[in-house]
Amino acid sequence: MRLKQIENVKEGSILGKTLYDGEGRVLLTRGSVLTQAIIDKIKSINIYTIYIEDEYSEAIIEDVIKPEIRRTAIKMVRNTFYRLNKYNNKENYTGRNLYKESEQDFKSIYYIATEIIEEILSQKNVMIGLVDIKSFDDYTYQHSVNVAVISLIIGIKLKFHKYELFDLCIGALLHDVGKMFIPSEILNKKGELTEEEFKIMKEHTVRGYDYLKGLYEISVPARIISLQHHERAGGQGYPEGRSGERISILSRIVAVADVYDAMTSDRVYRRAIAPNEALEYIMANSGSKFDYKVVQAFSKSVIPYPEGSIVRLSNNEIGVVTKIHEDFPLRPEIKIIYSEDDSRVDEVINLLEQNSLVIMAIEENVPEKNRS
Repeated sequence: MRLKQIENVKEGSILGKTLYDGEGRVLLTRGSVLTQAIIDKIKSINIYTIYIEDEYSEAIIEDVIKPEIRRTAIKMVRNTFYRLNKYNNKENYTGRNLYKESEQDFKSIYYIATEIIEEILSQKNVMIGLVDIKSFDDYTYQHSVNVAVISLIIGIKLKFHKYELFDLCIGALLHDVGKMFIPSEILNKKGELTEEEFKIMKEHTVRGYDYLKGLYEISVPARIISLQHHERAGGQGYPEGRSGERISILSRIVAVADVYDAMTSDRVYRRAIAPNEALEYIMANSGSKFDYKVVQAFSKSVIPYPEGSIVRLSNNEIGVVTKIHEDFPLRPEIKIIYSEDDSRVDEVINLLEQNSLVIMAIEENVPEKNRS
C-alpha cells in the first residue's frame, strides 16, 4: 500500500488502512472500494491523504505504537486541553479551581505516557515512519501525540534513561498546552496571522509554562519544554532568545519533533510537505536552528521513504522502496518499475552501493509504459 493525496485517488481504488474519527470510531474500513461519493466525503472532513492498495507493493505500513494506544492518547490530550479551555473561559474561576479540575486529566496523561514508553521500548530498532492519517479538525491533539512519539525515539537513540524518557514524553504531550489560553479566533484562524496575532500566538509558550508551574506533580524538566520548544540553537527563537545549551536538552529534542510533524501535516492553509523535504530542511539547519546531536539522532531514526513508497531517481527511473537500511534511511533498496530501458524493470538496486543515484522525489503516479 502507499499514501496518496486524496485528489489523486481514483474511483475504484481500495482503501489500504482503516479511517477513524477523533473519538476512535471507524469511519471507513480497510478494503473498502472507494466510489467518487466516498472520496468527496473524505475530502469534506479535511482528510487530505489516505493509504490505498496498489499493484507495486504489498508492504503493510505499521504505526510505531498500537492504534488503540494512539487513539487513547489523542483522546486524553483532547479531554485535558478541552476542559482546561472550558474552565479557563469561565467567570470567577480561580487558578486553584482550574488545577483541581485538571487533576484527574493529568493522571490520565501520566498513565498514557507510561503506555507509550513501554510500547516503544518493547520494539527493536524502532524508526520514525508515517503515522496514522491526520485530520485537520484534531490537529492540536494528534500533533501532541506525534511529537511525543518522535521525541521518545530520538531520546532512545541518544540513550536516555527511562526516567528522562518519562519527563520527555510528559513534556512533549503538553508542549502546546498554552494554546488553550490563546483566543480561539487566533488559534483557529484559517488564513495567515497578522503580525499582532502572531505576537499573541507566541505567548502560548509562557502561558503554558506559567500554568504548569502550579502542577507540582509535573517535573521541572517536563514543564520547561512548554516554555522552550520554540527556542532555536542560534538564538533566533522565542520567548527568551536562548541559544545552545542554555536551552534544555529535552526542549531541543521537542523542537525538532515539533517542526517535523508540523511540516509533514496537512493544514487548512497549506498542504503537507513530503517527509524527505522536511528531513532535508532540518538537516540543513543543524547547528544553526536545531541542536547538532539531536539532528544526528533524528536523521538516523526517520524513514522518509517507507517500504512501498514510489520514488523517482536522479536518472529519471521510478521504483518502489523494498528495504530500509538502519542508520541510512536515505539510501534504501529499490525495485525499478519504470525505465526507458525495459531490461531494467524489476531490477532491485541498493542505493548504498549506487553512489551516483539519489532519490529526487516521491511519485504519486507511474507512467503507463512498463506497467504490468
